[in-house]
Amino acid sequence: MRGQPDGSREWPVAETLDTEFCRRLFGSLHRNGHRTKAEQYVRGLLSVGGRKTLRSIATRFEGTSAQQSVHHFITASPWEWRSIRQALARQAQRTLAPDAWVISSTLIPKAGPHSVGADPQPTPLGTVNGQRAVGTWLASKGSAVPVDWQLRLSARWTTGPLRVRAGVPMDVMSSTVEECVQQAVTDLQAFPETDPLPVVVDVGEAEGLTVARHLSSTGRQFVVRVHPREPMLIDRAALPKYGDVQRTAGELAESLPHLRRQVGQGDARSTTVAIPVVESPTRREPMTLVAEWHPDRRADLQLWLTGSASFRILSTLRLTRLPEVVERDFSEISERVGLRDFTGRSFPGWHRHITLASVAHLVTATARPQDAARSGATHLNGTTVR
Repeated sequence: MRGQPDGSREWPVAETLDTEFCRRLFGSLHRNGHRTKAEQYVRGLLSVGGRKTLRSIATRFEGTSAQQSVHHFITASPWEWRSIRQALARQAQRTLAPDAWVISSTLIPKAGPHSVGADPQPTPLGTVNGQRAVGTWLASKGSAVPVDWQLRLSARWTTGPLRVRAGVPMDVMSSTVEECVQQAVTDLQAFPETDPLPVVVDVGEAEGLTVARHLSSTGRQFVVRVHPREPMLIDRAALPKYGDVQRTAGELAESLPHLRRQVGQGDARSTTVAIPVVESPTRREPMTLVAEWHPDRRADLQLWLTGSASFRILSTLRLTRLPEVVERDFSEISERVGLRDFTGRSFPGWHRHITLASVAHLVTATARPQDAARSGATHLNGTTVR
């Protein structure tokens, strides 16, 4: 493992990005020139230092008109990114043996308002100008790879000249982050799976109850992070003594001490409580609210909703660890291969860049030494959870 000038870590990738790998990932591109440029673009993402701009990536292409060629390939050439994402998902499943889909959001700061989707974005620390993207990841306890993306667009990007200038298709409408999450869940149907994987949603901007209701309707196993202030009811069918008094999720986690249990050991020990709940008196689909906190970090209370039919506390807690793997690999790999670096005004260009950056992420994750991929283990009652 070698250090780069910018301090990031470098793993060997040349043996992973071979002819067979490229054939699997880019075989849906009908033109040989497009397949060649897709491979060159990924190689550029993997080898160019610093920000991965169209200009810097063009250094990987031959010829004096390379920059114009790269720009046209990403922003204007009519190749379909969805089929590459499906191939990416197949390859990731083949190499990762994933435990779940993880849906999370990321903020991509922008200096000005001209990048497609750029708008003032609220954050806990204030408003930041940038894009809000929702990513769908395949995650195991050792690695996570993004395979699909939704770009949130406000109304100003889907009306008038901005829609035309950015090339936003007419069937793409303005949406909230919550609607992007629901679309990500719907789009899972396009990805091949041997068995349907659980879905873990960790998106602070979305209302957890609404997302959980949507996932429940799909029949998938799910775990959704909820905010402490979200209101819900104890399920009186499971706990008849408590009736239909409405509480917030945070209040419920504090109010039933007799349901608490300890899991883990040593520094990894935590307190959990699982409470049967329903959304409201008129929406009585049974779910389970799972709360977890560490004895010395009570302020770090985590709250999750999951289905009740096959609920198991340890299995659920293992799934809640997967967003940490996503966060780590986004920082260690996605940032390094330029996933957030596209600055163009083109909606199709953004999707093509982020698709090929996701391919570069898989290449790097596959080449990464296993000891680098497996860190931060937590023990639950003798069972290792990563």
